[in-house]
Amino acid sequence: MTDAAAPAPRKDRTVPADRNYRLLTAAAIITALGTHGALIAAAFAVLQAGGDGGDVGLVAAARTAPLVLFLLIGGAIADRLPRHRVMVAANTLNCVSQAVFAWLVLAGDPQLWQMMLLTALCGTGQAFFNPAAEGMLMSSVSGEQASRAFALFRMSTQGAAIGGAALGGAMIAAMDPGWVLAVDAAAFAGAGALRAFLDVSHIPSREPGGGLLADMRDGWQEFIGRPWLWAIVAQFSVVVAAVGAAEAVYGPLVARDELGGARPWGFALAAFGVGTLGGAVLMMRWKPRRLLLAGTLCVFPLALPSAGLAVPLPVAGLCVVMFVSGAAIEVFGVSWMTAMHQEIPEEKLSRVSAYDWFGSVAMVPLATALAGPVESLVGRSQALWGCAGLVVLVTGAVLFVPDVRNLTRRTSSTEVLLSKAVPVSADAEGTVGRLG
Repeated sequence: MTDAAAPAPRKDRTVPADRNYRLLTAAAIITALGTHGALIAAAFAVLQAGGDGGDVGLVAAARTAPLVLFLLIGGAIADRLPRHRVMVAANTLNCVSQAVFAWLVLAGDPQLWQMMLLTALCGTGQAFFNPAAEGMLMSSVSGEQASRAFALFRMSTQGAAIGGAALGGAMIAAMDPGWVLAVDAAAFAGAGALRAFLDVSHIPSREPGGGLLADMRDGWQEFIGRPWLWAIVAQFSVVVAAVGAAEAVYGPLVARDELGGARPWGFALAAFGVGTLGGAVLMMRWKPRRLLLAGTLCVFPLALPSAGLAVPLPVAGLCVVMFVSGAAIEVFGVSWMTAMHQEIPEEKLSRVSAYDWFGSVAMVPLATALAGPVESLVGRSQALWGCAGLVVLVTGAVLFVPDVRNLTRRTSSTEVLLSKAVPVSADAEGTVGRLG
């Protein structure tokens, strides 16, 4: 954790003015502005090139497949090398791949295999970036301020997502989707430049250990030894796949066929962003004692957008359900990050985060690739109702895990008592925190 001095009493209710935290937040805002528009642009670039729902699913799967393939390696590397260097290298790859994608779309007649290859490169960059970024963020805050800091970070990035989604939808309606992809490439370049100035001197040097595979096995032991961790990751492997298929594949198709095109879908995604902003504001003030119980109950509303698209609701109704689901998932997101920060040793954060990301996205390539064939087999509305049902089913199931219901927020007084009662090693800290 950071070596920063404790804030003055009058500033206890604010986030510490840590330089790394500010740089990470600024860079994430820039990235969010570009990426949320680019996700819409990629889908409409495929449709503009003559593709159908199956082609949109293939391009989405091409982005996620390398993310799944390289995440565990990325996590191990991020715990070996300076994390900011891994992040900058990943941003560089993302910048180049999106710039080439933009050029192909603007030049006209991009081929499906070209779009799949370039989105695959972008997914590869994310596989190395995500574990490093999560470990870097968690090491930039400390103590009871962590939950507030995570909420403020997410509020800032989700605020940027609102503008990015709305701007992306508006730009696609007014001009070629390639320009939105070009903006995303520029955003990666700017964010990478900021991340190059991150300071990692406060993070202790890590011993290489027995090699990359040994590091991955160590991360696996850390992951599998915590029932709350692997249970929720297993839950989200289904939730993220179902929501991903609904929003990455079916959403643009419903928007095109029922809502009037890209602009309304951009507004719906922006409403989700407004909801996450509201959820983050709530989490700046609310600190639920049972972190994961509160967070898991707020996963149920993620079924609402799929159900709304299945009806389909008019644009105003769809925006309402997107807003509700955005607010709810933000409660989960802040609670989850706080639990990870509290329970996982700093030197293993990126590796454990990699297993978290891996499990969460492992089924997305299959789900997005099968979205088109499933639509042809059972119909779009039935497929969307199936997505909503899966979210409800697995979220209800994870509540049967005792650790999910019982893991509690650790206060400073609790930490003092534990430190007096037992030698808090990395393993002991995780065990006591989980049972408390």
